[in-house]
Amino acid sequence: MKTRKMIMFTGAAIMAAGMMAGCGSNTKETTAAPTTAAATTAAETTKETAAEAEKTTEAAGAELSGSISMSGSTSMEKFGNALAESFMEKYPDVTVTVEFTGSSAGVEAALSGASDIGNSSRNLKDEEKSAGAVENIVAIDGIAVAVDPKNTVTDLTKDQLISIYTGEVKNWSDLGGENMPIVVVGREAGSGTRGAFEEILGIEDKCVYANELDSTGAVMAKVASTPGAIGYISLDAVDDSVIALKLEGVAPSAETIKSGEYFLSRPFVMATKGEISEQNELVKALFDYVYSEEGQELAASVGLITVK
Repeated sequence: MKTRKMIMFTGAAIMAAGMMAGCGSNTKETTAAPTTAAATTAAETTKETAAEAEKTTEAAGAELSGSISMSGSTSMEKFGNALAESFMEKYPDVTVTVEFTGSSAGVEAALSGASDIGNSSRNLKDEEKSAGAVENIVAIDGIAVAVDPKNTVTDLTKDQLISIYTGEVKNWSDLGGENMPIVVVGREAGSGTRGAFEEILGIEDKCVYANELDSTGAVMAKVASTPGAIGYISLDAVDDSVIALKLEGVAPSAETIKSGEYFLSRPFVMATKGEISEQNELVKALFDYVYSEEGQELAASVGLITVK
C-alpha cells in the first residue's frame, strides 16, 4: 500500500514538473513572437515611409505638365535658352519653347495671346502697358559698344559715342585712332537693344546707320569682320572676336553696372498680358523659378545682373 502511494506521488510530481516546464516554454515563445513581429512591422513601416517620401519627391517634379511659349528679344537668347532648359529639367513633363523675333514682336505676341510671355530687352512702352502688358523685370543687362579687334581706339566719352551714331564724326582719326572710315552698325527698328541704346543716349530717330541687322549675333559678326566697324550688343554676348570699349574710362561689367559707373544698361523683361498672378499655373511656376535663388543664379551664370 505504501509502495502504491509512493508511486502515485512520484507520478504526480513528474506530471507537475512537466506542466511547469511546458508553461515555461510557452512563455518564452509568447514573449519572443511579439518582439519579432514588432521588428518586422517597424522595418516594413520604414520601407513604406521611404517609398512614400520617394513618391512625394517624384510627384513634386511631375506635378506640372503642359507647355509654355516665349518669344521676343534676340538679346535674351542665351538667357531664354538656359531658362527653358533648366526649367524643363526640373519639370520633365513641361515643354518650354522660345522664339527670338525681337522685343516689340515679343510683347505684341504676349498681348495677342500668341505667346504666354513676351521677352523684351527694354522697358515697355506706355502704349504697350495701356494695352495690358505688364513689365516683369527678371535681370539687368549691360550694352557693350564693340569694335573690330584691330581698332586702336579703346575708350570713348558719351559725347563721342553720340557723335559717331548721329554721323557728326565719320573717321577714327578724329577720335585718336587710325585714318579709317567709321562703319556704324546697329539693330533693326523694333529691337530692344536699339531702343534702349538710343534712349539712353537721347538720339532716338537721329542715328545714321551703315547697316541695320536683325540680331545680336549678326551685329557682332559684322563688327568682327569689318575694319572700322562699331556696333552695340548685349554684354553677355561679347566674345574674343570683338573689343568691348570702355565708356568714360569704365569697362562694362556686372560690377560697374551695379555701381552705376557704366551708364549703358537696360532691363530684361518677361512681359505678360495681365499680372503674373492672373497667369496659368505653368507660367506662374516659371516666374517663381526665375525669381528664386536658383533662377537668379542661372541669370548670373549667363552674364546678367540679378534683380535680387
